Amino acid sequence: MSLAKSVLLIEDNEALAAGLKSNLEYEGYRAAIAASGASGLELIRTTDPDLIVLDLMLPDTDGFTVLRELRSGGNRTPVLVLTALSEESDKVRGFRFGADDYVTKPFGLLEFLARIEALLRRSGEEGRGKREESSFVRFGDVSVDPATREVTRGAEVVILRPMEYALLMALARRKGELATREELLVEVWGYDESVMSRTVDTHVAELRRKLEPDPANPRHILTVRKAGYRLSDAVRTSL
Repeated sequence: MSLAKSVLLIEDNEALAAGLKSNLEYEGYRAAIAASGASGLELIRTTDPDLIVLDLMLPDTDGFTVLRELRSGGNRTPVLVLTALSEESDKVRGFRFGADDYVTKPFGLLEFLARIEALLRRSGEEGRGKREESSFVRFGDVSVDPATREVTRGAEVVILRPMEYALLMALARRKGELATREELLVEVWGYDESVMSRTVDTHVAELRRKLEPDPANPRHILTVRKAGYRLSDAVRTSL
């Protein structure tokens, strides 16, 4: 019998951390608490959790630093940022440092649990080596090799986080057709359609920043007003 998935809560609010731990354990997860960034990094090294819930405002160091240290060391454990910082700039910074999802306080417990479940399901699919279609995707000067998941723009390799890559491929599979935000939340993040999130928009902005010549006036990753997004002029070629 396999062990329950483990979740590490890096959160200095004792009451909140204890409440989340209790609810996670009630849902069948194993849960541990770290009250600081330093103790959180140590627990990550010694316990290797399946998922990390990270507060950005910690007593010894901020969560951005924890994220940077984690990702620069090659650790790809899914991270759900949980914070009172709700500005768009804070969310973008969190995603750039390697967060997989972002929940702002106050938040609903059911949404929190749904996001935990979705991130764990997604990481499990990636861990089993789930493959995309066996053909290159090209648009503009961007090329994607699904065999290696390498993305290049001109002669430069572009580093996409797992969710950014999954979002790009979800758009590519539609061959220029519309993908609604709700469809992308379900397909890429595994959310129930009732979960409302700006995650898609933030990740699209990051894809444009990395892949479009002029992110403010995108030529390929296009917005369909009040509906969603589509990938324009993408073609597939054999490996």
